[in-house]
Amino acid sequence: MKKIIVLISISVLFVISVGFSEANKSNSEEFVYLSAFESTVPSKEEAFIETESIDIPFTGKSFVGFKEALAFKESRGDYQVVNKLGYLGKFQFGKSTLKRFKIYNSKTFLESPELQEEAFLALCSVNKWILRKDIRRSVGKSINGVIITESGILAAAHLSGAGNVKKYLRSNGEFSFKDAFGSSIEYYMKKFAGYDTSFVEANQHPVVKK
Repeated sequence: MKKIIVLISISVLFVISVGFSEANKSNSEEFVYLSAFESTVPSKEEAFIETESIDIPFTGKSFVGFKEALAFKESRGDYQVVNKLGYLGKFQFGKSTLKRFKIYNSKTFLESPELQEEAFLALCSVNKWILRKDIRRSVGKSINGVIITESGILAAAHLSGAGNVKKYLRSNGEFSFKDAFGSSIEYYMKKFAGYDTSFVEANQHPVVKK
């Protein structure tokens, strides 16, 4: 009788032990799975790196798509950002460029999305007027393996100024320019090619509404 009781006790202990072990194994596996899942979720900084190669927001090849893609490259689309070189807002305007449009108050400029959008369109209009002959002569050609488009020209002019883009086009790509962060005319020509910028009117003296 005692032997039977001992055997039953041993069996019960074995079952409890196995069950506890399996429960721990199950919990451990669940923890590993959840940890692995959480580690694949990108941080805010990683998300920006991951999306560097695409246009955000997804607005196609319209003028809106053009300006939003350019703004994302310049500032991640932040109207109030000021970079370490003092460039302002969503499209990273220099103060000297803003003075051309009679915008003198940086604080007011940063606090007004409407004013920034107006200034961007005005700058595109001026650059399109300055580069009108080069646009006519160069669009469709290939320079250093990059097909030249009007939107690429306007983006490059935003980066380096219309004068430097003119030198680049007229030298057939021999003239080079890079900004303080290493972005080149050629890179902007390629990255922002093929957008429809026919909406922009060439205008030597556009007026920015304040």
